[in-house]
Amino acid sequence: MTMGALGVVYGDIGTSPLYALKEAAKAAAHGATVTPEAVLGVASLIFWALLLIISLKYALLILRADNRGEGGIVALLALLHARHAQPGTWRAHLLVVGLVGAALLYGDGAITPAISVLSAIEGLKVDAPSLAPAVVPVTVAILIGLFMMQKQGTGFIGRIFGPVMLAWFVVLAALGIHGIVKAPAVLAALSPLYAFDFLIHQDFHVSFAILGAAFLAVTGGEAMYADMGHFGRFPIRLAWFAICLPALVLNYFGQAALLITDPTMIENPFFQLCPDALHYPLVAFSAVATVIASQAIISGVFSLTQQSIQLGFLPRMQIRHTQSDAIGQIYVPLVNWLLAAATLGAVLSFGTSDALAGAYGIAVSLLMAITTLLAALLAIQWGFSPWLVVAVNGFFFVIDLIFFSANSIKLFEGGWFPLLLAAIVAFLMLTWRAGVKLVETARAKLRQPEEDLIETAVNKCSARLPGTAAFLAAAPKGVPLALTQFVKHNRVLHERVLLVTVLIEELPHIPEEERAEVIEIIPGITRVILHYGFMQNPTIYEGLTLTCRQGKLPGIDLSDITYYVGRETIIPREDVPGMWVWRETVFAFLQRNAERSAAFFGVPTKQVVEFGTELEI
Repeated sequence: MTMGALGVVYGDIGTSPLYALKEAAKAAAHGATVTPEAVLGVASLIFWALLLIISLKYALLILRADNRGEGGIVALLALLHARHAQPGTWRAHLLVVGLVGAALLYGDGAITPAISVLSAIEGLKVDAPSLAPAVVPVTVAILIGLFMMQKQGTGFIGRIFGPVMLAWFVVLAALGIHGIVKAPAVLAALSPLYAFDFLIHQDFHVSFAILGAAFLAVTGGEAMYADMGHFGRFPIRLAWFAICLPALVLNYFGQAALLITDPTMIENPFFQLCPDALHYPLVAFSAVATVIASQAIISGVFSLTQQSIQLGFLPRMQIRHTQSDAIGQIYVPLVNWLLAAATLGAVLSFGTSDALAGAYGIAVSLLMAITTLLAALLAIQWGFSPWLVVAVNGFFFVIDLIFFSANSIKLFEGGWFPLLLAAIVAFLMLTWRAGVKLVETARAKLRQPEEDLIETAVNKCSARLPGTAAFLAAAPKGVPLALTQFVKHNRVLHERVLLVTVLIEELPHIPEEERAEVIEIIPGITRVILHYGFMQNPTIYEGLTLTCRQGKLPGIDLSDITYYVGRETIIPREDVPGMWVWRETVFAFLQRNAERSAAFFGVPTKQVVEFGTELEI
């Protein structure tokens, strides 16, 4: 598990040495030759950022805030019960903040592959400046191949993630030691006084630029929390403290030592650390490492999308399950190609890792601040002393805000790009969330109570058809609209009627023994409620198969069931209270293009009948 965590969790932060210290040193030099004092200050700042933000905040503090082993911002929202919060309450506002945090991950997901692969390929320019025009085309080709590969699953690559990244961290450490030996005085930067003294003696705008660039060294740290459910708390901590942290610190200090001895190496200190004969192999190895880092963030975006769909924050999309045994067990085609467009657009628009560094960091720093805030509220909910929580989380929250403020000066240098992507995703999430509530209100007005169904079944049906009919119901109470339509037009019912509802709980996994809740309304009419966790794949056919196997639905032949599903057409109206009409139109577009209920919930295609209904919102 520790080996797996190396490849999946630490791919992003493990490739940060390609560009982080370089950008921070350039910010410190602000156009002049970088001084040894500036180099020591930057190295000290990066070291203490790794120690405070990643080691203390994430590894020791945030990893405690798990939802039965699962982490990430969606798991936090589930623990805080924000999903069902009443409008206007503080939990409802918390949901908005959390969804903005989730949306920021999409912005990060577009920038990370672009800056990582681009910075690796730029190593070609160290020995052959004439190859500079080839950097962007090669980067684009690698990224196109990476996104095209997603539909095949990542089983093979997943198996080699860990060993390759272990070798990468060994190379980082070896290069760092090679540099430190030439200037051991760089180890003085272990003292926080160098960082503090250097920052306070700079102009305000220079200090902020340095902080914003140094923050690049900790981007990727949020993956520790997001991927906790895959590997567990202990393997993630072990991989960080035993392998990643020592290797990263050695490499950053090695680069700093190189710049102390030769400030002219500032254009690419990472590759200049390497002996000349090994430059091209290191470029190739860096490209492999950055592809792994990119794959990890892409798979993370797929996982976040699935969780958001399950909890009702995004419309249903086609989700394909691959055969991978490590990561990338799912593939979301729409998200994959939208992410590819955003990533390739970033590479073509910005062109260099230096330019992309201006776009990188602002979304992640805001996400880290939101995570700290939500974790503090969860700690208070769990009974920890509010004074202790405010003292500890408040300290880290202030650090997050300082880094966010430092990164915010990059807004017009490219920081707008991930924020724009995040704003679009957050808008769609909030619009979908509000629209779903309006649709449920409209359904409730049309939905018959169970008493009417009983009356119809007993007194008004002219005949009972042989066989079993399953009607998919959005709510665990009342009569599905599809059943109301069926009886209205046909005036008959089947001998056996199942009202099937899928409920996604605020837990990552629901065990099989708790999957099905069976309620007999009257003989022949049964309500089946299938409970799934937000990390599980809600499949009605498998759920009913399990229910029959457990003896809760005797006498049912699943191959002979007809499934009736409602297909709703949303009609935005100005005279019906709700959202602005233009937002309702956006919601209607999303709903119209969402994955069909039958396909999403795994209902056998040949056994489905759809009933159309118009709903005004």
